[in-house]
Amino acid sequence: MRALLIALGFAHLLTGPVAFFAPHFFYDTVPGLSMMGPFNLHFIRDVGIAFAASGGAVVYGAVRHNRPVAIAGSVWPFLHALFHIQIEVARGLPMDVIMGFNVLAVIGPGLTVMALSWRLSEVHQR
Repeated sequence: MRALLIALGFAHLLTGPVAFFAPHFFYDTVPGLSMMGPFNLHFIRDVGIAFAASGGAVVYGAVRHNRPVAIAGSVWPFLHALFHIQIEVARGLPMDVIMGFNVLAVIGPGLTVMALSWRLSEVHQR
């Protein structure tokens, strides 16, 4: 389970630079993102920073068996997942590509990262 936590942390960590350094690519390729409003460079780069910081904390916490750090890093993806659940409910829960992407790339990973972080056992190091 720790390996999955590390993998999900890396996925978030790597999403950050893509959003920050290639914001137009990020905006154009994430399903449904353009439905949320017009391109906003500042907002997309802020999201990139949040992804990178949270992913880094999740990876560090998982590798070092540091549960509090992993949980802290999981806050952003967890809250992001809850927000996307609200979006899908507001959309009427359509079974479309956007919902599929949200479930597989945002909601599932966000809830999983938090659950795995809570279950992470700490190894006390001297």
